[in-house]
Amino acid sequence: MRERRLTERRYDAVVFDLLTALIDSWTLWNAAAGAEADGLRWRRKYLELTYGQGAYRPYEDIVRAAAEQSGVGLHCADELLRRWDELPPWPEAISVLGELARRVPLGVATNCSIELGRRGAARCGVAFTVVVTAEEAGFYKPRPEPYRAVLAKLGTAAERTLFVAGSASDVPGAKGVGMPVYWHNRIGLAPVGDAIPDYMERSLTPLLEIV
Repeated sequence: MRERRLTERRYDAVVFDLLTALIDSWTLWNAAAGAEADGLRWRRKYLELTYGQGAYRPYEDIVRAAAEQSGVGLHCADELLRRWDELPPWPEAISVLGELARRVPLGVATNCSIELGRRGAARCGVAFTVVVTAEEAGFYKPRPEPYRAVLAKLGTAAERTLFVAGSASDVPGAKGVGMPVYWHNRIGLAPVGDAIPDYMERSLTPLLEIV
């Protein structure tokens, strides 16, 4: 693939949501729950609690609260956290990240603890320039603080930093701070709010033609 000259580059950096955009966390949640339907119910409750939380509360506590409130049981939360290092990247993620890392700095903004964010990012096979977690930022996405924190660490302007969303709520979250958004909507989620992504694809591969 022909490399663009610096003057032709659209973006100065790319920031990723971790647990949906780069990693198939759904599969591990379902496995920990013991059934797909149970995993989906648990995950929905977790998202409801996280997005309603705002200020950081320990990620592990939210995962456990969601397991209890959704009826799957606390043992499922313990199983998920025990198996965290089994999180599988999407099939094309490692190769796409490897190529992008040759072009621009890469960052992560993720809704989890510092420890779990570090371990999750390590599953992606690339050395990210910056990994910002909700614990570090003090707030959960889609609050603006995590997006602004990763921009500050990268030292890039919002309008020149592409955000790769996995969850629907990351689209209005990142757009709200002025970042263009590529929505990796792998499983066909419904949009949240009126924000429209600049790109929407079912794969990460088209990023190689954009960045």
